[in-house]
Amino acid sequence: MSDDDLPPILSGKNHHAPSAFTPESLLREARRQKAVTSSPVPGICLLDPDVDIVRRLKAEGRARKHAGWVCYHTDLHVFEEDGLALGVVGCAVGASFAVLVAEELFASGCRLLISVTSSGQIAPVREPPYFILIDRALRDEGTSYHYLPPSSYSDAPDALIGALDGAYDDLDIAVLKGATWTTDAPFRETRDAIAANIERGLLAVEMEAAALYAFARARRRPVVCIAHVTNLMGQVEGDFEKGPADGTTDALRVVVRTARRLDGEIV
Repeated sequence: MSDDDLPPILSGKNHHAPSAFTPESLLREARRQKAVTSSPVPGICLLDPDVDIVRRLKAEGRARKHAGWVCYHTDLHVFEEDGLALGVVGCAVGASFAVLVAEELFASGCRLLISVTSSGQIAPVREPPYFILIDRALRDEGTSYHYLPPSSYSDAPDALIGALDGAYDDLDIAVLKGATWTTDAPFRETRDAIAANIERGLLAVEMEAAALYAFARARRRPVVCIAHVTNLMGQVEGDFEKGPADGTTDALRVVVRTARRLDGEIV
């Protein structure tokens, strides 16, 4: 099949070619426009699409804006948790936006990126809320195809997933390991699609992991994606309950444990 017969998302891609537009050049011009000097972000950063963690930290007076973060679309807050200095960006929802922010974070000094995203249950393995360490994600979105050739799944970096074996066993928090479905269209999760993904062995649906893992593989960046399964996609009354403090207490414990376990795996 020639490129002319393929949809645009699959045609005309040279995955080994460098990009003409880079995060470094964008950040350079943003610093010039905003008259901000270059300042590295914390080595470990967190994506918080639902903004629950950012809201809690701000309410507790524990988050301060990073003065050197010049992303046009987001704020970066810096905080400490259990002795770790962390950066966090809220509202990075969806594959393309999450990867845009990830590119800028790594261009600004990030050495490990952890994403904790609210997810809908597909396989009824237990009652929400709980967490899934995502080891691969179905590529039902568009961004990943700009980073890697077509395939069904984006796999997590092997070394990171291996290093996290048993990392959460002594926490009183349910953390499973498995595969998820990454979609660009959450309100097109049809019953047929859900049934097909149950057959594939997928556990939950979210909006970022496939793209973040494709970026991680292509750019050789350490990224870990964690699904916080909080809902049954609105199929029952009283859905979307995340637990105490909107689930942030458990989420931060999982983040800290992940970061500490991977400390020796990042440079």
